[in-house]
Amino acid sequence: MSQKLDHRPQKSGRISLDEQGAEQGLAQLVLTVIELLRQLVERQALRRVDGGTLTEEEIERLGVALMNLEVKMDELKEIFDLDDEDLNIDLGPLGNLL
Repeated sequence: MSQKLDHRPQKSGRISLDEQGAEQGLAQLVLTVIELLRQLVERQALRRVDGGTLTEEEIERLGVALMNLEVKMDELKEIFDLDDEDLNIDLGPLGNLL
């Protein structure tokens, strides 16, 4: 009888990079960094919109780009069987990342 190994990340808020789950753990780490950067870019974009430094066309393009990035992130999370909680890694005494 063969056992199926579960390579999904642990729900502990920590990234697991054991031998069997190395690919999954690496995907979790990369997507966490991308999500952090996406959120920072989104916040900066909102500051620029609120500051009035963008034209209507630039605002439209920025909105479309951010929506497309969010859709792509959702696709990648689905491919690697991750959810938002998996990307919010525990930084120990600093708390959660996101």
